[in-house]
Amino acid sequence: MSIRVVIVDDHAILRAGLRRVLEAEPDIEVVGEAESADRAVFEAMSGQPDVVLMDVMMPGKTGIEGMPAVLAAVPDVKVLVLSMQDDPHYVREAFAAGAAGYVLKEAADSEVVGAVRAVAAGERYVHPALGARLVAAEAEERRRAEEDPLSDREREVLRLLALGHTNQEIAKSLYISVRTAETHRAHIMQKLRLKSRAELVRYALDNGLIES
Repeated sequence: MSIRVVIVDDHAILRAGLRRVLEAEPDIEVVGEAESADRAVFEAMSGQPDVVLMDVMMPGKTGIEGMPAVLAAVPDVKVLVLSMQDDPHYVREAFAAGAAGYVLKEAADSEVVGAVRAVAAGERYVHPALGARLVAAEAEERRRAEEDPLSDREREVLRLLALGHTNQEIAKSLYISVRTAETHRAHIMQKLRLKSRAELVRYALDNGLIES
């Protein structure tokens, strides 16, 4: 029985390339394509795929933001994230949203095919080198958490907030969604028990994140 796949990416050329790669395999069938996270829900319901190969950065909702709706529409589907981002933070966010795997756009065709087969079989997939960096980053963050309650990403968001950037500007600068930027801001304020931007700026100054 073939592995049924829906490809979700806002670039038609990339979708076409992925379709050619996947359909060259005797055990994989592409049953739909979508250019957005919202359209992905319709294609998933229509095609009933085993795997949704989903880009992260797309106009409107990101792949990570759109993933819960896809999983709700087709509960048994496995979402394999396709991303240009090799930052461990994105990998964690993807798995937290329900992803079964994370593969880079720069990966070889054989790796993408192997990742599709792996998640379809119920396995989790992360490129070995990226997985090793994820483990190392988590270990480093656990160590730092004993000294500093903020993650590296939260410290960067805090620095930008202290410099006066808006949530929209931070999202664009860090290649994250506005909603994610807002979530980071809320976590920062909660962890540091800050109640105003003035207190946030003072913390950034006191901890060398910005200069007076």
